[in-house]
Amino acid sequence: MRRTLRTTVIGLLSATALAATPWFTAPAAAGQDGGGRTATATFTEDFDGPAGSAVDGSRWSHETGDNVNNHERQYYTAGTGNAALDGQGNLVITARKENPADYACWYGRCEYTSARLSTARTFTTAYGHVETRLKVPRGQGMWPAFWMLGTDIGSAGWPDCGEIDVMENVGFEPGTVHGTLHGPGYSGSGGIGAGYTLPGGAAFADAFHTFAVDWSPNKITWSVDGQVYQTRTPSDLGGNRWVFDHPFYLILNLAVGGYWPGDPDGSTAFPQALVVDYVKVTGGT
Repeated sequence: MRRTLRTTVIGLLSATALAATPWFTAPAAAGQDGGGRTATATFTEDFDGPAGSAVDGSRWSHETGDNVNNHERQYYTAGTGNAALDGQGNLVITARKENPADYACWYGRCEYTSARLSTARTFTTAYGHVETRLKVPRGQGMWPAFWMLGTDIGSAGWPDCGEIDVMENVGFEPGTVHGTLHGPGYSGSGGIGAGYTLPGGAAFADAFHTFAVDWSPNKITWSVDGQVYQTRTPSDLGGNRWVFDHPFYLILNLAVGGYWPGDPDGSTAFPQALVVDYVKVTGGT
């Protein structure tokens, strides 16, 4: 996910500033135990709650607006219209072909709405096992992602803050997901990563799958359903700087359209949903 929202109802930055600055919220401070030692970072979100209710605001914040840098077509909204619990232990992020509030996007009147949630205000981790179990939507133009940004994005900017894409899927590749690193000298289409393709022509939208990274100093490993498919270290960066040595926060979103997936077409049915069973982090700091 490349990575700038222009506007936000939270109001941390002006629309003018956001047009040139990556969207960020104040990152959570690293915790310490009673002895002054850095506490172990753990995070468990099972999305339990009544159907139609909002996500836990003590864990997740909505990031709202459009995304001109990626040329995404949706407007990310707040509230439960595009992100709500289903009453069965899942978060459902729904992309809709609608514009109920006359939202303005970089290309004119927005054609779609969706949601983007982050833990920038509430939880960060350096290292650890980061995992989600989810089911992606299907269709041309769909772009679901579970990813992480460095908490220094406000000072260092993107991509120097670092980005870890745990899982991205684009609709024209229904059986493939991608895991990618972005940093100084290796960002956007030049990110360092690999894809994982399901056997037998299966599509990720047909069932839930587990996506994870195991992140330690100077090493990040990606897996799907427990199957490791790539490992990256500083030696993979061609002499560029490894920036994955500080806290990051979590992001879940469902984009519609953009440079990579292309825009929806006549074959794309709406609404489409990214259904998330859980998000867990263990062993971080």
